[in-house]
Amino acid sequence: MGTYGYAAPEYLAIGYLTAKSDIYSFGVVLLEMLSGRRAIDKNRPSGEHNLVDWAKPYLTNKRRIFRVLDTRSQGQYSLNRAQKAANLALQCLAAEPKLRPSMDEVVKALEQLQEPDDMRKSTQKECHVNARNPSNDKPTAYQKPSASRLRV
Repeated sequence: MGTYGYAAPEYLAIGYLTAKSDIYSFGVVLLEMLSGRRAIDKNRPSGEHNLVDWAKPYLTNKRRIFRVLDTRSQGQYSLNRAQKAANLALQCLAAEPKLRPSMDEVVKALEQLQEPDDMRKSTQKECHVNARNPSNDKPTAYQKPSASRLRV
């Protein structure tokens, strides 16, 4: 049984899970990270117990998105990136499973959020530098991770 607050609407309706159900659950986790709130919190005022139901109207409006963002982390992020992350969460939380992105698309969007603005503007390479080789102080390139399914 799915965890209340994280379970996709189609699972609650018919009890059937798909990869798109996992995308919905990830959207809830992403929303928790953005807001600093739990998926279900009965200690919140009425109308705010369910994070997704409370936050969705704010996520659709760029001027009201700040109401969802965790006030404890203000000034530690760019508003532009926060809006992009909130938009990704909203896509993941689409009521209709076929409207949700694939996990590959989610990974790509998250990678773009991590890149510095100047890097995003330049041509992206298949490899990225994330370590230095101590012997000659030259960058070491590693293949970008893939979200594709593992074949066993």
